[in-house]
Amino acid sequence: MDHRRHAVGSGSPLEPEIGFSRAVRVGNQVAVAGTAPIAEDGSVAAPGDVYAQTVRCLEIAERALAEAGAALGDVVRTRIMLTDVTRWREAAKAHGERFSGIRPVTTFVEVSRFIDPGWLVEVEVDAVLPAPAPGAEWPVARG
Repeated sequence: MDHRRHAVGSGSPLEPEIGFSRAVRVGNQVAVAGTAPIAEDGSVAAPGDVYAQTVRCLEIAERALAEAGAALGDVVRTRIMLTDVTRWREAAKAHGERFSGIRPVTTFVEVSRFIDPGWLVEVEVDAVLPAPAPGAEWPVARG
């Protein structure tokens, strides 16, 4: 089994400061870090809108998966963290739009707050790629 480590960055200035990667792939496993609703310009995406923030988190996570050589169909676990769990259905709607046909295991939890008080949700994603055919190489991670 190939245990080479491939780290994927998102360009966040917090990555080197904190010492983390957006995603890490080792062999056939990919883990995507807690992904916040950050707009392209670095601001908070969709202030006050749990659904739209969840969509943004999933867009970022999906891009990180692709850069690691994975896709949404490879996702086996998601974690949805909310500052107000009573709004879980808003996040669930966004999650269901991407995962209703995949149906990974999923956990919704409430947290007291995130780094930015404007973030209402963060998403974590874990994926497992299918093993290559005997004698074949693991797909090369992009990025």
